[in-house]
Amino acid sequence: MQSSTQSASLSNTQAAPASKKKLWAGRIISTLAVLFLLMDGVMKLVKPTPAPVVQAMARLGYPANLAAGIGILLLACVVVYVIPRTSVLGAILLTGYLGGAVASQVRIGEPLFSHVLFPVYVALLVWGGLFLREERLRALIPLRSPQQ
Repeated sequence: MQSSTQSASLSNTQAAPASKKKLWAGRIISTLAVLFLLMDGVMKLVKPTPAPVVQAMARLGYPANLAAGIGILLLACVVVYVIPRTSVLGAILLTGYLGGAVASQVRIGEPLFSHVLFPVYVALLVWGGLFLREERLRALIPLRSPQQ
């Protein structure tokens, strides 16, 4: 049986449902990230492999035959992200994928703001959109302390 102080503290950690504006802003931001990631993943699966994909893989030091596997991995992470019940897991998986992209860019000495940090910008869209539309995430990571 919970005491009144325990139940009060539990209610303070729950986030309020998203307003319609937050919900739609989150959906739009998430859609932008998903569309970009889908385009990236599908381009890696197209046969014959498009020249920009082959050139990017070569510049990063990866054999072109790995493009399809990387594309499948990315698309699987995106699918997990777009399913509402697994969206937080999908965001975590995409963060790992995008972290690998950052490491690949750093390894070859690409420019910081245009190349190295671009996956970070995409990750900010992924997490920002999810934060705006997902009540559970706002409860887990409140940006404001509860009013007392």
